[in-house]
Formats: sequence, C-alpha cells, structure tokens
Amino acid sequence: RPFHVEPTNIVSVNDDMHRVTDEASAMNKRIHYYSRLTSPADRALIAPDHVLPAPDEIYVYSPLGTAFKVDSCTDGYGKNSSLVTIFMIWNTMMGTSILSIPWGIKQAGFTSGIILILLMGILTLYCCYRVVKSRQMIPLTDTSNWEFPDVCKYYFGSFGQWSSLLFSMVSLVGAMVVYWVLMSNFLFNTGKFIYNFVHGINVTDIVPGTNGSNKVICPSAASDHPPQNRSVMFSSSNRTGFELFEEWWDKSRTVPFYLIAVLLPLLNLKSPSFFEKFNVLGTASVVYLVFLVTVKAAHLGIHLEFNWFTENEFFVPEFRILFPQLTGVLTLAFFIHNCVITLLQNNKNQENNVRDLSVAYFLVGLTYLYVGVIIFASFPSPPLSKECIEQNFLDNFPNDDIMSFVARIFLLFQMMTVYPLLGYLARVQLLRQFFGNAYPSLFHVLILNLAIVGAGVAMARFYPNIGGIIRYSGATCGLAFVFVYPSLIYMISLHRAGQLTWPALIIHIFIILLGLANLIAQFLL
Repeated sequence: RPFHVEPTNIVSVNDDMHRVTDEASAMNKRIHYYSRLTSPADRALIAPDHVLPAPDEIYVYSPLGTAFKVDSCTDGYGKNSSLVTIFMIWNTMMGTSILSIPWGIKQAGFTSGIILILLMGILTLYCCYRVVKSRQMIPLTDTSNWEFPDVCKYYFGSFGQWSSLLFSMVSLVGAMVVYWVLMSNFLFNTGKFIYNFVHGINVTDIVPGTNGSNKVICPSAASDHPPQNRSVMFSSSNRTGFELFEEWWDKSRTVPFYLIAVLLPLLNLKSPSFFEKFNVLGTASVVYLVFLVTVKAAHLGIHLEFNWFTENEFFVPEFRILFPQLTGVLTLAFFIHNCVITLLQNNKNQENNVRDLSVAYFLVGLTYLYVGVIIFASFPSPPLSKECIEQNFLDNFPNDDIMSFVARIFLLFQMMTVYPLLGYLARVQLLRQFFGNAYPSLFHVLILNLAIVGAGVAMARFYPNIGGIIRYSGATCGLAFVFVYPSLIYMISLHRAGQLTWPALIIHIFIILLGLANLIAQFLL
C-alpha cells in the first residue's frame, strides 16, 4: 500500500492462513489484498518460519518503526477490540513529524499554532471518515479487500491508479529523505559525543545558550559559526587529532556519505523481514520523547509572554503569516488516509469505526499538542529567543546532553532498521507496477536504490531541513489523499445517487481549495 514519513502498515501472514475457517474470512480478504503487492515467490511480506504468527496475529508498522502483535486482544476470529484498533491507528500515525511540531508552532505563533493543530485534526479526521465511507458507497458485491487506491481507480480509471501511485511515491520517498537527514544528524552528534568523551575533551560550543546542567542552545543564531567541532574552544594536548576528526566528521559534508556503506547494501536485499524484529522500537521512541520533553520542561520551567501581533527580542507574535508551514507539517502528521480502511476493517464492532477513529485522532492530536506546547512554552526565553527553536527540537540540546544522546542513538538505530523496509515498499510499488515483479533484476533494484539514496544524500548535504521536507511532501501527497480524492469521490457518489445538495457541493469544493492553497503556500512562505 502507499507509504509515507509518518504511517504505513504491513500484515505479516503465512500460507496456512488461506485455510482458516469461515469466521476468519475477513483475514483472508486482507491477505488477498497484500498478495497482490508481490509475486508468490517473494516472501518479504511473510513472516520467517521461526516467528510464524497464528491466523489472528497482525503486525502493524509505522515510519517510526513500530510493530505490535494484536493476537492477545482479538476475539479468536481475527477481529480486534476497539482498544486495539484505537492503539493501532495512534501508533500508525505517530511519525517523525513529532520532532518538527514545536518549530511549526513557533512559525505559526503559539495561540494560532494550538488552534491550527485542533482544526487540522478535525479536518483530516473528517476527510479520513469520507475515505472509510467511500468503499461502502460502491455498488459492487465484494469490495471488502479494496484499499483507497483501489477506490480511486474505480472512480477515476487509470488516472486514479497512476496518480495515486505518484502521490504515494512522493510521500514514501519524502519519508526516506527525512530519515536520511535525521540519521545523518543523529550519527554526527552521537559520534561527536563519543569522541569527546573517549578523548577527555572538554568542549564549549561557540553557540548562544543557557548555563547550568540543563543547557539549551541556539544553533541558528550562530550561522556564521556552525555549531560543530571546528567552532569550539577545547582543552586537549592532541589538537591535531581533534582537527583531523572534525575534518572527517562533518554533519553535512561527510557523515551523510558514510551511511551509504551501511544502508545501500541492505536496500538491495530481496527480503527485509529480518528488520521487522526491531520495529517495536517505534512505540518506545515516542514514549521516550514524551518522557524527555516532560523532564526538560520540569527543569526549565515555563517561559511565555503573549504578544498578539508584535514581535520582540525574545518572543514571537501569537499569530504569524508563516502559519501555512505548520499546516504543511500537520497534513503529514495526521496522514493515515491511504491505509485507514485496512486498519478499520478488522475492528470487531464495525458500528464503532467512527467513534474509534475519532478517539485515535484525539489521542494523536493530544500527543502532538503536548510535545509541541511543552517544548515551546519551556524554551528559555530570555535569554534565548523563541526563534531559536529548531526544525528538529533535539538540535536545541547540546550533543553532550545525556538524555538527548540516548534519544539520538535510540532513534538512529531504530531508523536504520526501518529504512530498508521503506526501500522495500518503494521497490514493490514502483517496480511491480512497471515490470510486474518487485525484483526484476539486481540492476533494476540498484538503479532505483541509488536514486533514492542520492536524493537523501543531496538533501542532507544541501537542504538538511526536516521541517521543510515534511511540509512539502505532506502538502503534496495530502492534496490528493486528504483533500481532493475523498471530497471528489463523495460528491460523485452523491451525484450518482441523486442526493448531491448545494451545501454539500460548496463545503467539499471549499475543502479541495483549502488543500490546494495549503500546497501553494508552502512555496510562497
């Protein structure tokens, strides 16, 4: 299914599941859908023999690499309780966007940022509800194994098929680019911390920051003196070794290339099933980030001052013209529309789908609000300006901060295990569409992987701004899957049934225009 930086899901199945009883027919239909993604000889979507799940064991994956088994919460017939369904949706939506939410709030203004998170959550929830209902409005006998791209193909023909593939690849490649930028960042800071610790180097970054044990820094204020090892004062007799290290361990000029040696061979593997074992790190990553934010806020305190339209030295206005940058990030942060049908079709009580989806969206929005508001509110202003909040809020903590070091190395390892899975999904969607085989040859796979890796390296080298990458890719794929397709399909369905009214027409055209304006604004601000 189409994948992005934020969520996707794969169901691990085995061949015996095709012989389950009639009560598990829903599981069979789901298996049939995923069997179309690969050839029968390709077992990448099939669990290894030593971890074969029972027929009611479902594994769900997200860009943060979370995997969870729901067999203990099913009713014995492959159905999930509402609690499991809610957690699956929450887990699937939580992604790397969480690192950029505080920056987005700063760009929009504190008050308008909170309002936009609430409004975007409601709007994307409504569009997601329209996606769920879209399949039910098709007058065919059996559409139970259809996903949203299948619905697009039904209504728009080959254009719907190829456009859904295009926007899916945009979201997927965008996710992989964000991963490469973040992995380069985390690897650089982790290596820097280890080197300084091993060699007993006391580093003082020439970057504005607070004093004390809970130091916060402002890298953007030192643009003329990047906060890397070459811009430090240190006490060490081995000055030559230190300078050699800083030359060969640079955040943008060298480290992004080092990752190629590790990740490119992994991308060329026929099956990435080995890396599925590490996906549980995704949920742990989110939980640890929430814990880190809470602890930091408890030590730093709250620093807020409300200036509604004027900007001063330390605070930003409550309402800013740059607010579309946050809406672009939020479009991807709340993006689940291309897989929500699969997540909900195994809900035990189908009549609770709307309620469970709404609760899941509420929890996702609450998580984003908590992290974004707490980081923004506790950012020490003064002495630092709120403008110092980085696109990756972990960059506001020095590399020798222990809690941030743990977060970075945790996320680095987790992302390195998820990246091959993302590459596999890109290969399945693109190569199977053109060649009828997910692995036509090593040459074809290598060319595709070189293009994807090249895009990641280029961005990490010349445009390492994850907030910018997320908002561009989010607004682009969101235009299709969040705003345009759900609204158009709903209006077409009502028109064919003779039930289309002027209020419904105006409302959904307005939603489409909002999505278009959201995309255009990303390139103007």
